[in-house]
Amino acid sequence: MLRPWLSSILAIVLSITISACATATTQPKAQTSNNPQQVATPTAKRVVTLSSLTTDIIYELDQTKLVGITGSTLFKNDPRFQNLPRVSEGQTPPNIEKIVALKPDLVIGAEGFSNQVTQRLEKLGIRTLLTQVNSWQSLEELTKQIAQLIDVNPQPLLDRYQSFLPDKINQSLSTLVLVSVQPILSPNKNSWAGDLLEKFQTKNLAAQLQGKSPIAGYVTLSAEKVIEANPEVILIVSPPGSSPTSVLDGLKKQSFWQKLQATKNNRVYVFNYYGLVNPGSIDAIERACQQLQQDLLK
Repeated sequence: MLRPWLSSILAIVLSITISACATATTQPKAQTSNNPQQVATPTAKRVVTLSSLTTDIIYELDQTKLVGITGSTLFKNDPRFQNLPRVSEGQTPPNIEKIVALKPDLVIGAEGFSNQVTQRLEKLGIRTLLTQVNSWQSLEELTKQIAQLIDVNPQPLLDRYQSFLPDKINQSLSTLVLVSVQPILSPNKNSWAGDLLEKFQTKNLAAQLQGKSPIAGYVTLSAEKVIEANPEVILIVSPPGSSPTSVLDGLKKQSFWQKLQATKNNRVYVFNYYGLVNPGSIDAIERACQQLQQDLLK
């Protein structure tokens, strides 16, 4: 039986199973024209966001366009968002009545989280956009798409993203990211974490692995497989809402743990879930990149 915190982290990882590009699963409704090649989409001036990442992106692009946001632990003490109405909190579904009362002309949600809400809003005549992000390219494409919808220049924010990445990489260490103990779960190349490691030219030992895990972008590993991989560096993910070292403490109890070169050389690092597994916010991504530079490139 899975421990309660493990069931929680698996549910969260499953809920952010995402595609390779950030696209509109539900395209914003556009005004039609007699010329099929000329389709005008009105600029959104009142936007409600249902994910922390899109909240942050909109704020950085043009904070005046935000009229409502989802509740998020990432923004709990962030003064930028204190005066913005919350249309949801925690795991509570977004409140349709609150959203409608804000009179948005665009509601941006996350695929897998917001589908039912956006479907109801569309029936009420409100434009919606569902987004998915699991790569650096998809983050950039999403930013460009949102910038176009609210009619602002995305380049300053795109430049900021680039500043998170290293200019020069002199080494490539074999690395394994572990997000749970039972089962041992690791991201392959088809995940945000896997793509981020590739940006740092890190040899992700699970990159090419495929498995029967129901979680797209993640594979389950046996203890034997971990020993065989024998990574130089291990990145442990701290699940949200639990002890920062909960996964690490569980791994230390495994018989294979002391056999790994990363353990012997003290190259085991604990990362926050937000930024490495779930992009979460721009600041979370930046912190993850800073830690990757510190831990992998030193």
